[in-house]
Amino acid sequence: MPTATQITMVPVVVDNEKCIADKGCRTCIDVCPLDVLWIDEKTGKAHMRYDECWYCMPCEADCPTDAVTVNIPYLLR
Repeated sequence: MPTATQITMVPVVVDNEKCIADKGCRTCIDVCPLDVLWIDEKTGKAHMRYDECWYCMPCEADCPTDAVTVNIPYLLR
């Protein structure tokens, strides 16, 4: 499976200012059925490691700080 090695345009965007993964929160990671979200070792924040999103939205809906945004393509809305 391809791994994202740099920040690119991905469906799931995490606002590092709001993300509290560095304080132990793993909600978005735990609810993702595809395990595409991970903790960035450098920042301690969540990020999308694999671009395999199903746009199912639990990461965005369950985030306690509203740090996660799922950008659904226009044709899927």
